[in-house]
Amino acid sequence: MPPTSETLTAERILEATEEVLRRHGPAKATVVDVARALGVSHGSVYRHFRTKAALREAVTKRWLDRTSQRLAGIVDAADRTPEQRLRDWLSTLFAAKRHKAGDDPELFATYTVLTDELGGVVHEHLADLTGQLTRIIAAGTASGAFHTPDPSATARAVFHATGRFHDPCHAREWTSPGIDAEFEAVVELLVRGLSREPGR
Repeated sequence: MPPTSETLTAERILEATEEVLRRHGPAKATVVDVARALGVSHGSVYRHFRTKAALREAVTKRWLDRTSQRLAGIVDAADRTPEQRLRDWLSTLFAAKRHKAGDDPELFATYTVLTDELGGVVHEHLADLTGQLTRIIAAGTASGAFHTPDPSATARAVFHATGRFHDPCHAREWTSPGIDAEFEAVVELLVRGLSREPGR
């Protein structure tokens, strides 16, 4: 049964938009297609999202937020040391990106196009991720596990150093033989570097 104007929610619209994007791709997907998938008028969709651009931005943010939310639980995990949290966070980020690319390649390709168009949403997402990393590294610095004068700058460096394992432009490499061993080697190098006291 199609939703009425009273039962139509932003979340239902975003779910339908994702399915339409999966089917048609970002170039051909329209608000009319979304409305048709929901069995409502396109005006009903516009009551929640004023423009097609706003709808695309919201659905892209929702997709990116799934990764951020999955990682957020690791940041303050009291039962793990900062070193364990850093390793877990980087491993979870790689697994999440690889999962998206491998299990739903059409949608992954679609969102890669959309994120290229929506710089503001991507900037916010990257700021959120590096902010999470900063909190882990700052906790490690406070406990003496890590040694860095600037946790924020170090977090950005760690993020960039591991880019091969989470930047979509490297997605084709994520199923290469030996990629897991290469990932572990990079993480080990970073953790050891952070753990080493200056001058030692």
